Amino acid sequence: MKISLLAVGRLKSGAEQTQFNRYFDLFNASARNLAMGPMAVLEIPEGRHESAAERKEAEAHELLKRLGPARLVALDENGQSVTSYEFTAMVSRLRDEALDVAFAIGGPDGHGEALKNAAHFKLSLGKMTLPHGLVRIVLAEQLYRAMTILQGHPYHRA
Repeated sequence: MKISLLAVGRLKSGAEQTQFNRYFDLFNASARNLAMGPMAVLEIPEGRHESAAERKEAEAHELLKRLGPARLVALDENGQSVTSYEFTAMVSRLRDEALDVAFAIGGPDGHGEALKNAAHFKLSLGKMTLPHGLVRIVLAEQLYRAMTILQGHPYHRA
């Protein structure tokens, strides 16, 4: 099961990049033991259209062009919130079905309708709007956490 993070915009160097890399590396170091990974990141530039609607649709089409044959999970503020255990169950189910998964993180204006409609699942990390760098960190950490839950590793102590 390959995991892709499709993101609009680049993650700037600094604390956010360091934290993301920590969970990215932890996940990739152990994921093969569970027939998961490697995790890959694909970034596209933010759209340059004047209107937010045009930017969102242009970004959606760029992300969809790069999707490949994976199950698409769109991170969306109006998506479904899940616990770490529910997220783990979802990832485990996809792994057991031998399905690759791509998590799409939208630009500052969110996702266009084309991407939302193509998504197999819309995932919310909470009701608050989060900076894109923080969304990447939280998602990478939750993927790592899911892997440790599946392994019975003591990292997850809830």
